[in-house]
Amino acid sequence: MPFVLARIFRPTVLELYQLTNVELGVCFSIYGTVAFFSYFLGGSFADKYQPRYLMSISLLLTAVGGIYMATFPSFYELSLLYGYWGFTTIFLFWAAMIKATRVWGGKNKQGIAFGLLDGGRGAVSFGFGLVGLYIFSIFLTQEIEFTALIERQEAYKYVVLTCSALIAFVAVLVFFFIKNETRPTDVKDKVTWRQLLHKYLVVIQIRSVWLLMVIILCAYTGYKITDYYSQFANEVMGYDDLVSAQIGGNLLGIRVFIGVVVGFLADKTKSSLMMIYGFAITIIGASMFSSGIINANSTFLFWFAIILTATGVYAFRTLYFSAIQEGKIPLAVTGTAVGMISLIGYTPDIFMGPLTGYFIDNSPGLQGYQQIFGLLIAFSVIGLIASVAYYKWHPKQEST
Repeated sequence: MPFVLARIFRPTVLELYQLTNVELGVCFSIYGTVAFFSYFLGGSFADKYQPRYLMSISLLLTAVGGIYMATFPSFYELSLLYGYWGFTTIFLFWAAMIKATRVWGGKNKQGIAFGLLDGGRGAVSFGFGLVGLYIFSIFLTQEIEFTALIERQEAYKYVVLTCSALIAFVAVLVFFFIKNETRPTDVKDKVTWRQLLHKYLVVIQIRSVWLLMVIILCAYTGYKITDYYSQFANEVMGYDDLVSAQIGGNLLGIRVFIGVVVGFLADKTKSSLMMIYGFAITIIGASMFSSGIINANSTFLFWFAIILTATGVYAFRTLYFSAIQEGKIPLAVTGTAVGMISLIGYTPDIFMGPLTGYFIDNSPGLQGYQQIFGLLIAFSVIGLIASVAYYKWHPKQEST
């Protein structure tokens, strides 16, 4: 709800909610700020409570927010909604999902476990995109460029409501079909501040945690820039809103394939090695965009560069946490470690929206996007260095 729809329908969202790029970026930033604290506090909850309870409640609360979004709130009200989503999608959900996946993957199948997780997430995003595009198109009585604003608004309202209903349905499935995690009998449900502090003191001393913070920070910067693929197609390549949305949705389909393949390769090699390749590919694709050689007359280069960049960026969605096992982070503090890593790693949710929105609003057209992809190159180089360090480092402590 907070990101996928805005990523696919970005030009439409900006128009229907009467937002500038900076204002939509501010909404993302508010989400990221609330998420920042939710990562810190929610991590230990995943070490204490069953994932299916946390995740199902999270999904239901997120779906309720979608119903409000369908009323087309003002910028101020939309900002509050994104803050609400920062809590519902992170505090109860994020660390619980990562830990459940790690437990399911065991010691030797972390790559494929997280590959299937992200491939599945990509498939769901792709499916939501297809459903959204279909619903949006059937409520338009003529070509999109000839429709009135009120008609596009009505069509998008049903897109949001349908997605909210699907999310609520998934919440029910999660509650009934995810099995409870087997836990020691001496684990108490109550989380004390002393326990929370102790876990963070343990995690903060693990070197792999710090390296993963840097790697995820740099990789997630690239993922945030995928928000602009459909807008680039609209403003630079000249495609209309519907075709641009289709491009954004179709790119999510690539994520399905990449997630499974990269996960399989990570199990055969190392997650850290695949991260090195991922940053290298991202740098090549981003350099093509940043150089300015891609314009409305270079369709082939556009597709080649966007698929290349998406491949590098989406690869990390699998590799982020499959590398936890390689870093020998104890299983007992996985939720806390995920919370702490995410605390820094996902800070692009706070600063990337306003920053990239400023670039585009103040340098319209191709120039603004060159600046955005130049920023991606800088972060990817830093991430590449951190990935090499992670690959060469061999921790001695075995996870427990």
